[in-house]
Amino acid sequence: MIHVIAIIELAPGTRSDFLAEFHKIVGPVRAEQGCLEYGPAVDAQTGIPQQQALGADAVTVVEKWASVAALQAHLGAPHMLAYRERVKNYVKGVRLHILDPA
Repeated sequence: MIHVIAIIELAPGTRSDFLAEFHKIVGPVRAEQGCLEYGPAVDAQTGIPQQQALGADAVTVVEKWASVAALQAHLGAPHMLAYRERVKNYVKGVRLHILDPA
């Protein structure tokens, strides 16, 4: 199993539109072989001083995959290719962290 944290940096003011498109792919992604967890998250308002907020123009995707091969298949899935085309004007950058459980 691997963990994936994807931090998506968005053009200012586009988070609502981006999330509307993102939510359309959650079901198909969760149905992919090897997907154990997949969903978007935004900064929680906690008041905890150590929190490093990403801000209003970012979405974090929390994922778990059965294997790197399952993640690679996901990245090339037709619904992901179509989604990337739909959100390309919202996304400024993506940081992908792929982690092994320790």
